[in-house]
Amino acid sequence: MAVLAWLLIPLFAVVGAAIWGSWASRNKTIGDVAELAGYARFRDAMERSHTVTAGTSTGSAPAAAASASALPEREAAPATTTG
Repeated sequence: MAVLAWLLIPLFAVVGAAIWGSWASRNKTIGDVAELAGYARFRDAMERSHTVTAGTSTGSAPAAAASASALPEREAAPATTTG
């Protein structure tokens, strides 16, 4: 009976390795397509947010107002002279 137990240990290891190998080599392209599409939407949104200028906007009015209030323009620092 002890010999049977020692033979079952490698058998379970082989079965576990086969299950893990089939899981690791599964087809991952289905998730990649959706992920790449999401990344493209993110990139487009970031480009739109950078194209908003002080006088014009390329998006809707609420989006332009939100981006304008989120990033205030910096004022020029007064020039100081030493001497």
